[in-house]
Amino acid sequence: MSHFRILQFNMQFGQIWDDTSPDKAPIRLESTIEEIRRHDADIIHLQEVERALPGGVQIQPPPNYTRLKAELPGYDSWFSYPKADPRELPFGIGLAIFSRTPLRDPLRLDLPSPAIEFDFFGKKTTPTDRVLIAATTTVAGRDMRLLNTHLLAFFMLGSSSTSNPFQRNLVAEQLAASSAPTVLTGDFNVSHHRSLVEQFGQRGFETVQDSEVTWRRRPYVLDHIFHNPSIRCTAHRVVPTPASDHHVVVADFEFA
Repeated sequence: MSHFRILQFNMQFGQIWDDTSPDKAPIRLESTIEEIRRHDADIIHLQEVERALPGGVQIQPPPNYTRLKAELPGYDSWFSYPKADPRELPFGIGLAIFSRTPLRDPLRLDLPSPAIEFDFFGKKTTPTDRVLIAATTTVAGRDMRLLNTHLLAFFMLGSSSTSNPFQRNLVAEQLAASSAPTVLTGDFNVSHHRSLVEQFGQRGFETVQDSEVTWRRRPYVLDHIFHNPSIRCTAHRVVPTPASDHHVVVADFEFA
């Protein structure tokens, strides 16, 4: 497998897209699974695998991740919730990496959120922390580092990650520390994504695309597959899907 395919997908805990009432659309995890399968990816990075529950309760084992593992035989995988927090809002949480080659050397890194106060349905609150996960796999005899994250949407709080770069800087440190072929994927929640692309570019990483919108709710490029020069992107596409409010990003790679 000298050539390999990577899929990046914020799956919104299996909630499908409904143009008329997106927040009340049903959860159909089978649609998520069908979407993932049809791209036949060798490595799958997912965000918002689970739905946050009141009080920050985190079900163990994670139900959606458990179903995905059963429906995706032939993949090694691991999953992490963010740090449990009673302030968690009822959106998507949890990251997963699936790989057709075995995973090892797992890393989980908390990404603290600043105490920016905002109103949520009449209640004042502050954002919870985010997380980055990573693992190493071996493809065609070469070790490759896989990183997956989901950053805070500062634009939803009337701010920006440019003026609050703490989470981005922690991710950039992980990029700088990796000398192996490395891929970083995720929902970076950066509305003006050029600054993110430039920041990670200073670490030697480029995104496979930064022009096509990846989110249905606003015309933003939130989802990315970054890679360092040790691997070369040979093809990519952004695939709209009714299985989430995010589109799928798929990229084919070879070792440089």
